Amino acid sequence: MKTESSIPYYIEEITILDVQKALETGAITSVELTKQYLDRIASFDPTLCSIREINPDALEIAADLDEKRKEFQQVGPLYGIPVIIKDNIDTNDSMATTAGSIALEHNFAKEDAFIVKKLREAGAVIIGKANLSEFANFITELHMPNGYSSLGGQVMNPYGPGVWDVGGSSSGTGASIAANFAVVGIGTETSGSILSPASNNSLVGIKPTLGLVSRTGIIPLAHSQDTAGPMTRTVRDAAILLGIIAGVDEKDEVTKTSIGQPSDYTAFLKTDGLQGKRIGIDRSFFPEEEEEVALFQKAMEELTKQGAVLLDVTIPHEKFDSIVLYHEFKYGIDNYLHKLSEEVPVHSLSEVIEFNKKHPDLIKFGQTILEYCETLNGDLEDAKYKEHRETDVRLSTTEGIDITMKENQLDALVFAKYLGCVLPAKAGYPSITVPAGYTPKGKPMGITFSGLAYSEPSLIEMAYSYEQATKHRVPPVLDKGN
Repeated sequence: MKTESSIPYYIEEITILDVQKALETGAITSVELTKQYLDRIASFDPTLCSIREINPDALEIAADLDEKRKEFQQVGPLYGIPVIIKDNIDTNDSMATTAGSIALEHNFAKEDAFIVKKLREAGAVIIGKANLSEFANFITELHMPNGYSSLGGQVMNPYGPGVWDVGGSSSGTGASIAANFAVVGIGTETSGSILSPASNNSLVGIKPTLGLVSRTGIIPLAHSQDTAGPMTRTVRDAAILLGIIAGVDEKDEVTKTSIGQPSDYTAFLKTDGLQGKRIGIDRSFFPEEEEEVALFQKAMEELTKQGAVLLDVTIPHEKFDSIVLYHEFKYGIDNYLHKLSEEVPVHSLSEVIEFNKKHPDLIKFGQTILEYCETLNGDLEDAKYKEHRETDVRLSTTEGIDITMKENQLDALVFAKYLGCVLPAKAGYPSITVPAGYTPKGKPMGITFSGLAYSEPSLIEMAYSYEQATKHRVPPVLDKGN
């Protein structure tokens, strides 16, 4: 798809506030802005394979928003702004929701996901759906690369296509926002799936507290850990987007735990947000590559310069072979598939497995995880499952993060890249990744701040302070390819 913008506007690295100012002053319209992003996607995404599907209604939606803007004295920050969402989030429109699976190619949702309703209410233009690691990277253990899906192909890292790992499973959201294919994006995480591609693509990624953001209408992996979250180029944009998608959903009981949380996270954008903060660092989570270790050591120096107090800590993290994710996936995916229309050829996990067997050329890394999950009963009252879930929570909270933070009086933990993501994920605790620079060869790396439940305000303070003091992010140089 090739379009022409009537007014040239420099869209690379623009922020929500930049765009809103341009839209308000008439420097550009939402239609023109959307056209420029569509042009950019058409030019550069064939190399990156980050977008699974363009929204054919995007320009029409943008035009409608432009007309309505004339009637409003004031609009919200996301009004008329193009957004990319991960392709495991339901949209009631002409785009399918597939999780990257060929079996779900014709899955057209009957209702928007709760967070999609929130985005539309805010005036966002959902310009397309991002490719991802198939079924949120929960299909096989046979070395499938991050960012591969049977339907969408292989997502590439814009900083080094075919060289650097793009991260996953929100691979397409990470690559597309890094490549400036939209203003902001939405990813989802069960364990590292926002933080990993954020770190690998020099982005800001927020994995919210479980309960802050609704899970309704998102293809499930494991309900005790699943959450959607912002993936952006700046902490401010992530804070704005988080405030828009957060909120209580009557269909998702866990969101009631978020009652009383802030509605505007931009109030916590403080340049002195690291001053006096006590931050724990567990050196057992250091990267293996020397160049990345050097970057993290530089990051620690930068944190100290901004007034943070760094303490060496040891987070208890007993290795436990949990079945929780597998058991909950069996339960969740069967429930999701069972409700799909007859136009979709699969309505259970067993049918997905059989469908995939007919396409070994595309399911080329196998489906060992799917096949293992099918051997489980998916009963949430199952004694072994309940025992494992209780153990996961205990080891990650009271005997893991909680005790470490309490004994050391910490405000946060900080990890290189996303290496400590498993414990906060099991605990349902929040994390935020921020760009921390590049190796001499140009490989991006972030650092991740993690804290206790609903500590997003404090984490945003620290992340913003670090970002503003360092300004590490540099956009990738893109190649149009063939």
